[in-house]
Amino acid sequence: MKDEEVVSRAKAGDATAAEFLIGRYRSLVESKAKAYFLMGADREDVIQEGMIGLFKAIRDFRSDRLSKFRPFAELCVTRQIITAVKTATRQKHVPLNAYVSLNRSITGEPTDGSLIDLVPDQCVENPEAALMEQKLPQNLHEVVKHVLSDLENHVLRCYMDGMSYREMSLELNCHTKSIDNALQRVKRKIGALLKD
Repeated sequence: MKDEEVVSRAKAGDATAAEFLIGRYRSLVESKAKAYFLMGADREDVIQEGMIGLFKAIRDFRSDRLSKFRPFAELCVTRQIITAVKTATRQKHVPLNAYVSLNRSITGEPTDGSLIDLVPDQCVENPEAALMEQKLPQNLHEVVKHVLSDLENHVLRCYMDGMSYREMSLELNCHTKSIDNALQRVKRKIGALLKD
């Protein structure tokens, strides 16, 4: 039976036909995988990517195109491996590929402490807590209240309550652009107060 016929049976849901193709083309996948290196992975991972390419070849092969299955399978396997290599070597993956576990021993000896032991226990829980720890004038609320206009005070109060611009515009009966402008003025004025 030709490979093309077996592919048709596999596409129709015949698991035995799919297993036959996987067994027949495993050596092809392994030989293609030898030529590539996948950052942060071992040889079996590259082979696995090739096998995914083989599955895609079985799924996507069209016998009406007057082509043989083997060259199509080779193309799909190679493209899948190349895509995996390109994805793994993208700059956005550099931190993942070059990470060092915090549980790793400092010197390589298991009796030594781990890197996590070097991280200080004291850390700021959230930005609000950090801001509150700064020395702010006791009467900052009163100062801000006098510096801001009525609209700016209302917008600030709504903003602190977690309201969206749309909710604020409905509450204060004005356009969202007016809300945004007022909020920008509030930020500028409070920033100026904190610098002083």
